[in-house]
Amino acid sequence: MKTTKHSEPHPLAGKTVKIKASATHRQYPEFGGSDFRLEDWWDRVSGVSWMNANGNPACLIYAMRGADQKPRLPIEDEVVYGKIGGMGSLVHVSELEAAK
Repeated sequence: MKTTKHSEPHPLAGKTVKIKASATHRQYPEFGGSDFRLEDWWDRVSGVSWMNANGNPACLIYAMRGADQKPRLPIEDEVVYGKIGGMGSLVHVSELEAAK
């Protein structure tokens, strides 16, 4: 059963945006400042909140990454899914550069 908070696509869905240089990722040192191809809100892509996506590797990594950030990422569903190169990642909207 799909339960989504977001009924409409993210305004930048399908576009490439920059991740803020301050964003970090243990596995990808070049994460901050990367180009990010934003697909849509995570809950629209998957049908569930990242907090309820039990066993999903991208969600587990996002949870660990969120705890590492200074300040920590909010525990909420303002999270998008996209790709850096071929790597799929969840990113909180606060980690995105403002669209130009």
